[in-house]
Amino acid sequence: MYKRNNFIMTSSLPALLGGKPAFESKVPMVRPVLPKFEDMEEGIRYILSSGMVTRGRYLEAFENAVAGHLGCRHALAVSSCTSGLILSYKGLGLTGEVVVPSFTFMATVSALAWCGLKPVFADVDRLTVTLDPASAEAAITPNTTAIVAVHNFGNPACIQELEAIARRRGLKLIFDAAHGFGALYRGQPVGGQGDSQVFSMSPTKLLITGEGGMVATNDDELASKVRIGREYGNDGKYDSAFPGLNARMPEINALMGLQSLKQLETAALNRNRTAALFRQELGKLPGIGFQEVHPQDRNSYREFSLTIDEPAFGVSRDQLATALAAENIDSRKYYDPPVHRQTAYLPFYDGKPLPNTDWLAANSLSLPMWSKMEDDVVLRICEAFSK
Repeated sequence: MYKRNNFIMTSSLPALLGGKPAFESKVPMVRPVLPKFEDMEEGIRYILSSGMVTRGRYLEAFENAVAGHLGCRHALAVSSCTSGLILSYKGLGLTGEVVVPSFTFMATVSALAWCGLKPVFADVDRLTVTLDPASAEAAITPNTTAIVAVHNFGNPACIQELEAIARRRGLKLIFDAAHGFGALYRGQPVGGQGDSQVFSMSPTKLLITGEGGMVATNDDELASKVRIGREYGNDGKYDSAFPGLNARMPEINALMGLQSLKQLETAALNRNRTAALFRQELGKLPGIGFQEVHPQDRNSYREFSLTIDEPAFGVSRDQLATALAAENIDSRKYYDPPVHRQTAYLPFYDGKPLPNTDWLAANSLSLPMWSKMEDDVVLRICEAFSK
């Protein structure tokens, strides 16, 4: 053993060069914390015996519980975050152009395309990794009807600044809150701000329903349209009010969500503690940057994302990812390529520079992060960096 950069190392040779890997088996990006069967058994038996496998008591209870947690008037469960975005865009009556970051998961933009809307890409702030309000406002044209911002990796967007722009310019404001459960903005849960916030509850998130999404809004009219829209656009009279989707959430998923909601605060606190340990240990190394979080906010840390400054660190992001894989440590290059450079969305890109987006796409790396991550795993991942 030897000591380097305050780390106790077990091997001087990286696994990529023939040394012993840091882990015997792969450390995954996520390890979902799921409800115990005994906590769901009574509900599952009721669902199966009653025959109410959809649109039942657990859906209503789950929606009410989430609305109470978020502090908003309406929380509407849907089949996915993507379907929730589509229904929000449609329900708000968006037309023409919508300003959106390119540094985001593709679904933020694919939902716009499904609605016949034109995405206009704006840059993100290099430190917070969320939509830059100045870049967003500069992208507004007479054809713009909305701004879509993203709580990237769980870090709340610049909500107040974006709300001010939206009010001043007469635009709708939607937040892709796929990573938002567990995040706090100025001490309050993200969800009640803007015209709509749309969450994901897939197995990689802090609040899990198996698959599913949630539309949070204080807009009564939008809530009514989402309720109808998730039922094919059928208002109950078998007369479509508008073209909708089958975006219903099954009862078992809602039941799982009710149990998962009980664990949400613990999950968020655990992830912040894990993130603090990553920052403490990796901060000892040159060339590693971390996402900036406002002191009054809380990042949910759906991802633990960092940046690699190759000249200072000594190797590139891609070389580091390859070396970590040899150590049996998974990682992800989110978001590379950014949406404006993806094949399906090249026709929408107007060629205006997005320097922070392109830099982050080339230099960002997400490390494993889950809600019950052991300190020993974190420390061994950090040790692998020093090899």
